[in-house]
Amino acid sequence: QVQLVESGGGLVQPGGSLRLSCTASGSIFSIGAMAWYCQAPGKQRELVAVITSGGSTNYADSVKGRFTISRDIAKTTVYLQMNSLKPEDTAVYYCNLKIVPTSRARVTDYWGQGTQVTVSA
Repeated sequence: QVQLVESGGGLVQPGGSLRLSCTASGSIFSIGAMAWYCQAPGKQRELVAVITSGGSTNYADSVKGRFTISRDIAKTTVYLQMNSLKPEDTAVYYCNLKIVPTSRARVTDYWGQGTQVTVSA
């Protein structure tokens, strides 16, 4: 059994910063790509940022230069540093990790519970 626990969301003023964390625990043989998605009310969930097992990163155009994804494999944790936040960044943010639970298992998508980020004056 694998569980992901997110933290770090909240209410922030425009121009402010937040740091999201997502830690995986349980049966973990290996971790592949780690990513953050967001879902605003009435919209589909969309990719914000991804970091591969090799350390390469990719970002949605809307967050380039403002958000930074990073990871600590030893702590099975992925982070999203969010700077210069805008009202349009308001959404529920979900982490997604591709995890192989055991040496005989296939890679599986695991999702965090979601954390609300609200950017408002």
